[in-house]
Amino acid sequence: MNITALINSLPGAVAQGLIWGLMAIGVYITYKVLDLPDLTVDGTMCTGGAVCIVMMTNGYNIWIALLCAFIAGMIAGLATGIFHTFMGIPAILSGILTQLALYSINLRALGGKANQAISANKYDLLVSLRNVRKMTIENPIFVGVIFTVVLIALLYWFFGTELGCSLRATGCNADMARAQGINTNFVKVLGLMISNGVVALASALLAQYQGFADVNMGRGAIVIGLAAVIIGEVLFFKIFRNFALKLLSVSIGAIIYYLVIQVVLQTQLIKTDDLKLLTALVVAIFLAVPFWKAKYFSKNTRKEG
Repeated sequence: MNITALINSLPGAVAQGLIWGLMAIGVYITYKVLDLPDLTVDGTMCTGGAVCIVMMTNGYNIWIALLCAFIAGMIAGLATGIFHTFMGIPAILSGILTQLALYSINLRALGGKANQAISANKYDLLVSLRNVRKMTIENPIFVGVIFTVVLIALLYWFFGTELGCSLRATGCNADMARAQGINTNFVKVLGLMISNGVVALASALLAQYQGFADVNMGRGAIVIGLAAVIIGEVLFFKIFRNFALKLLSVSIGAIIYYLVIQVVLQTQLIKTDDLKLLTALVVAIFLAVPFWKAKYFSKNTRKEG
């Protein structure tokens, strides 16, 4: 293993982990808070990047482009929510339908091309791979940390409001929430919109970071998001009890995931073609850890007692 190459690759892994951590926070909202399996994110993870890059290349301000990317993601979440609540389609199938539709929409947004590049020489990008070793505020790690802190603060505030508590109550027990007068269908749609808006925002930053938006850039995104959520939950479950800290653990989980990926790639244990297989195995193992602990270790503890 080339130690120098590994060390040089770590800043990029951290920067990428922070960006994907934002996406994973969006997944956390549906997967953990709302208790809905949402596969829309595989499509939304391209939509945000496509909207942002196309708008910037057409002369729009970067903040306007980011806002429009966020809104586009919310619209995608709205579509999934309507499929699920108004049309009675199961949540997982609703996400698949929206994801399928988004592929054509993303192609249209990219002008019929599979990808659209953007140059850091011509445009003022918030994050760029070329700045990953600069010790300035342009460093994508610094920008990623700022976005993560601001997003967690906003979500922590929102989920402390009456509407946010209604969303959390619906995720815990929809029947009880409905009995308390909460419009659970509205809350589900809202949760899906917020989640996919956050995912699209992460997509916009990722497209800037890598210098292009690609129609396939969101493929398998849900698995990476779940990996970050589960890694963070397993490693920090007993430490992070506060809701804001739980969101932070998701971001840290994404960073750990990308650091592990870099180490594995540098050791040449697997080829880049096998990354999806590795991700699936990582998610499967971390999903199994709580089950193994409950089934085997709790029994041993009882016998010893």
